[in-house]
Amino acid sequence: MDNGLELENTAMLKEAVAALLLDVKTKAESKEEKDYFIPQHIANLMWALAKLVDNGLEFEKTAKLKETLAALLYHVKTKAESTEERDHFNTQGTANLLWAMAKLGEAIELNLVKSMFDSLADRVSENPQLSQQDISMSLWGFMVFCARFYLYFGRDNKNPLEKHIGELFSRLENTSPSNNIEDHSIIAMAASWLGRACPVVPHYQTIISQSQSTFCEQLRSSLPPVKIEEEKSLNSLPPVDLLLPDYNTVIDVQGPYHYVSGDFKIRTGSTLLKIALLKKSGFEVIEIPVNKLDHQDSMKIVIEQIKEKLAVLSEAHGSVSLSSGEWAADEAYFTADEGGQFSDDCYFTAEEYLEEQTNKPKKRKRKRKKASKN
Repeated sequence: MDNGLELENTAMLKEAVAALLLDVKTKAESKEEKDYFIPQHIANLMWALAKLVDNGLEFEKTAKLKETLAALLYHVKTKAESTEERDHFNTQGTANLLWAMAKLGEAIELNLVKSMFDSLADRVSENPQLSQQDISMSLWGFMVFCARFYLYFGRDNKNPLEKHIGELFSRLENTSPSNNIEDHSIIAMAASWLGRACPVVPHYQTIISQSQSTFCEQLRSSLPPVKIEEEKSLNSLPPVDLLLPDYNTVIDVQGPYHYVSGDFKIRTGSTLLKIALLKKSGFEVIEIPVNKLDHQDSMKIVIEQIKEKLAVLSEAHGSVSLSSGEWAADEAYFTADEGGQFSDDCYFTAEEYLEEQTNKPKKRKRKRKKASKN
């Protein structure tokens, strides 16, 4: 798959992966077989799962996936904290593990990710023998975790692991020049996170899906006075789908590659980092899973909700409102009820969505709230 091989029978692959995950989970939870799970094997398995997600495989039974990952990472944490076994973690395996955990995004509970990064962070960032690839992968992994922390707890809560972003960024910046497009993208994202000038000129490939194009046309038709730009790169970051510059708002149309799950609920680390970087840069972000744009009626509902969001932003900044309505403040995340239909309360803030993922009691915002000025 790394060499461009396409999967011809995705259904069969999903069945095979599901069977393997069940077997892994059973053995990982067995007291008799727990010693067979050595760090290198776990890192290899996590890396393979992350690569499947990176190549577009959607896990249909995400609950089982999350249980398996939790069982595996329990062994990693135990061994990482053990004086006798901590030396079993080699540099490349640790970097691969951090990258894989980040790539799998919300499939791994936030508290578990935090404890794992706490256990492995110092041995990665302080290792003088890291290769350029290890530095790049580790830097990206730390940024994804800090992005999850930022989206969940807000900008006022400083994550102590953020120091590793600055350390690894400096090391990557000072390594021999690379023409690797992915490295340039990671350097640009790290510079944006740290609020520094970007030392490279990243090149991004822009692909406009049919769903995005159709939605943009409908949105322009419904909001003729509103300026809408497509595939705009902001602060040297990867291009956003739609930008409404007059409202400082970004609309992200999220296709299957944004999710670990086939039900468009469990977001990947790449998606979470993108959203956090935009919010950290001061943009309002509206996330729209592409399955909410499948039908004309649901698309109309989404557009009406966007009108309401812009009305709130207009009022907050003293300009003319487009319409009135009740909107969740901060970041809008469109979702549907169990029947697949939009409910009256069909948007979460990013924090509320992550609360749902971590089983933390929700604090739903029912009242209209003015968005604060950046």
